[in-house]
Amino acid sequence: MLDSLQRIVQEVSSAHDLDEALALIVERVKASMNADVCSVYLSDEARREYVLMATDGLRPGAVGRVRIPFGKGVVGLCASRAEPVNLENAPDHPAFIFIASTGEAPFHGFLGVPIVRRRKVMGVLVVQQREQRRYIDEEVAFLVTLAAQLAGSITQAELRQSLDQMDVDDLDTLFVDGVACARGLGIGRALVLFPEARLDSVPDKKLGLDLDLIEAECSRFRLAVDAELEELKSLAARMGRILSPGDQALFDAYAMLLGSDSLVNGTLERIHAGNWAPGALRATVAEYANVFEEMDDAYLRERAADIRDLGGRLLRRLHQNKDAPPVEYPERCVLVGEELNVSQLLDVPPERLVGLVSVRGTGASHVALLARGLGIPAVFGVTGAPLTKLNGRDVVVDGYSARICIQPGTQLREEYERLAREEAELSRGLLELREEPAITPDGQRIHLLANSGLFADINAARDSGAEGIGLYRSEIHFFLRDRFPGEDEQTATYARVLTSMAPRPVTLRTLDVGGDKPLPYFPIREDNPFLGWRGIRISLDHPDIFKTQLRAMLRAGAATGSTDGLSVLFPMITMVSELDEALELLRQAHAELVEDGVPAHFPKVGVMIEVPAAAYQVELLAKRVDFVSIGSNDLTQYLLAVDRNNDRVAKLYDSLNPAVIGVMQWLVERARRAGKPVSVCGEMAGDPAAALLLIGMGIDSLSMSLGNLLKVKWMIRSVPLSVAQALVADVLGLESAQQIRAAAEEVMIAHGLAGLVRPGQH
Repeated sequence: MLDSLQRIVQEVSSAHDLDEALALIVERVKASMNADVCSVYLSDEARREYVLMATDGLRPGAVGRVRIPFGKGVVGLCASRAEPVNLENAPDHPAFIFIASTGEAPFHGFLGVPIVRRRKVMGVLVVQQREQRRYIDEEVAFLVTLAAQLAGSITQAELRQSLDQMDVDDLDTLFVDGVACARGLGIGRALVLFPEARLDSVPDKKLGLDLDLIEAECSRFRLAVDAELEELKSLAARMGRILSPGDQALFDAYAMLLGSDSLVNGTLERIHAGNWAPGALRATVAEYANVFEEMDDAYLRERAADIRDLGGRLLRRLHQNKDAPPVEYPERCVLVGEELNVSQLLDVPPERLVGLVSVRGTGASHVALLARGLGIPAVFGVTGAPLTKLNGRDVVVDGYSARICIQPGTQLREEYERLAREEAELSRGLLELREEPAITPDGQRIHLLANSGLFADINAARDSGAEGIGLYRSEIHFFLRDRFPGEDEQTATYARVLTSMAPRPVTLRTLDVGGDKPLPYFPIREDNPFLGWRGIRISLDHPDIFKTQLRAMLRAGAATGSTDGLSVLFPMITMVSELDEALELLRQAHAELVEDGVPAHFPKVGVMIEVPAAAYQVELLAKRVDFVSIGSNDLTQYLLAVDRNNDRVAKLYDSLNPAVIGVMQWLVERARRAGKPVSVCGEMAGDPAAALLLIGMGIDSLSMSLGNLLKVKWMIRSVPLSVAQALVADVLGLESAQQIRAAAEEVMIAHGLAGLVRPGQH
């Protein structure tokens, strides 16, 4: 039955609309289960009824006409229980409702299973038999499994059909949920980008002995190589506005591959042997990628990925139609794709880009980081979005409620535009607070710092009133290289950061990779990367890499004279022994530099609290360092056992969950008992409602994305510390994140901060 299941799901997923999908379901399921009838009932929420939408075995005229009220009949019983109903003789069941128009009188055996998507019963899938019989366990399991897999396909087919009907009917707006990656509202027109053909799917195509044809293919390939070299230079120039020259090493590596005899000459030799350019390229890339993949050295093995990626870029060049017009970006462009990349984002004129939508991708991807830095709303993980139907349609990217709104009606669009105007006006109005201190009305000073990882962020932080960099993500400079950066390279990078922010303080976090942040040249393949080899665990297992980074940080401090401005932060600490090892390596690095005559000062050191184990050892950890930094994103994720980048469970991720609030209060109390200042970094710090609670707990500083800094400053300058403390006491007894947020927002509204309250669900 597994083959039947996979075949049915594949066919239904390819259906053009809902009617075709449902017709395929009833026909294929009836045949697979040797049933006399198969029917699908779908929910009509407005009328609270289940509607017969498709059948193979009942009277066709009943489709669309037969309606069963919620909770009534054996269909309603199956839906209300959200579990299978397996009846030997359905007409004998007390809940059975006889509907003559269906022609179901001859049928007795009945099996209904609910179609459920994200906890919501969408409908019921039913099979029936003429004879009296109970379906065996294997049949029930098959139908349950099939219904679970079909739920997503039915949703997509429903959306495709609704979008088609939008063109001719006045239908309601459609919403598709996803994962918020960058806050804000983006209103514009969708431009859908689709992936090019895959290199490994290119066939061979013989050229024969036609020398003119062979030379033409060679010329076509050389032109593709030249064009790609020019494109790499152009892309590197664009990235240069955001990244340091050293971070553009990836583009240099690609250019070196394009200039190598192996890739270029190998392809030309295969063309001369009689294969067309795409086939010759495919074979050459496969040959040299396989050579690298068989090497023992992990770094060299990863070069195979570079070769395959570059081969794909050249294939796209070979397939380009020179007469094709350039991409026309809408005036207000919402970029949509299966999985967006940085190149695609940078291709859009910045004044036109208003939003990003991606089926795949996470909040930690380079695209998401860049979107947040540029203030572009982004929603990823929109697995239900029918991309083929979105191009050219009006779309709202709602980064607050983590969903997209497709073709909003006039009234709804006006409401979104009003919210966007208010947001823009609020942002402009807050600019006057840039140079003002973050002091509560009753005199409590809170230090507001910025999270950063790009040089563009440094300049923006300096101009936006940030008091320093509270979290500098050093790993971003590792991501775009094709190897680990050397000590001199890192020293130059950190020195530039310290110089740019001087005399304001900078906290450099040591390398934090693994989990959802693998380095391309240092592959880590694990079944559960978030509980695997990441953060300080990698650094301690590779003291050569770790000490190189620590020496570079200390040298940068010495070179810039940042005796008080440099702090070093250790991520992903789980136990005291890890912190002791990291501190010992830092002391060794410092001693080596002093011995070499480098006037390095020992920096302030902090420990990140991101896992529950560290939270409950915070006093022991705090005694060994100068400050404690709570990483709210990972701490929330680990406390709630929720991957916030997984669209199936992302809605369970909420830093205002009572468990998170309780642990945060615990942490602050015990860190203060140890006499150490406490900071919070992550999304929680930049959420005004959450920041209000953190201040009430006694947090000393907050580090956040720049887009939220002035909003949080406005809140701090408006709400007295005493009110925030009373709020914390009140919410510790509440039972849900929704209740806690409502209580915090009520306080903000009472103090004139209605503009900071998150826009509600529309």
